[in-house]
Amino acid sequence: MQTVRLVKPENVWKEAYLSFYEDWKKSQELMVPWVISTEPYDFEGMLTFLSNQENGIGLSEGWVKTSTYWLVTATEQVVGAVNIRHNLNEKLLNAGGHIGYGIRPSARGNSYAVTMLALALEKAKELGISRALVVCDSDNIASKKTILRNGGMPDWDYVEEDGKRMNRFWIEL
Repeated sequence: MQTVRLVKPENVWKEAYLSFYEDWKKSQELMVPWVISTEPYDFEGMLTFLSNQENGIGLSEGWVKTSTYWLVTATEQVVGAVNIRHNLNEKLLNAGGHIGYGIRPSARGNSYAVTMLALALEKAKELGISRALVVCDSDNIASKKTILRNGGMPDWDYVEEDGKRMNRFWIEL
């Protein structure tokens, strides 16, 4: 695997991010984390939205501050996105956790998710989070392996109203 790093969303990454976004759209998969489903064609507007989310400006009721980072390769390709929630409310404690992440469909199978989660955990620690909750759908074997490889300790599962089971893991930072 090539060297990767987390970067804050900025204009310099516009073309690389649009490629990332289009890869997800073409796959027709659910976009994870939720923040990447924000259409980026008004790129400045999206950057403002992400900055506001991080600074707690204009948050919808029940939402918490979040920091978004993109995983960038040595060749300047955006291959992943991670969203770090600064604290947990009841909904996040059950099914969202502190960290949501996703790797673009065309870049999977390269251990990017393991590295991205490790880097995100460092960022979470910088935010003052000492114990991070990371969750995944119970049928998402790859995500479970990623969380476990980063020190995830299984906790009780949460079953959503629609019957979907969420596996919950705690990681000491």
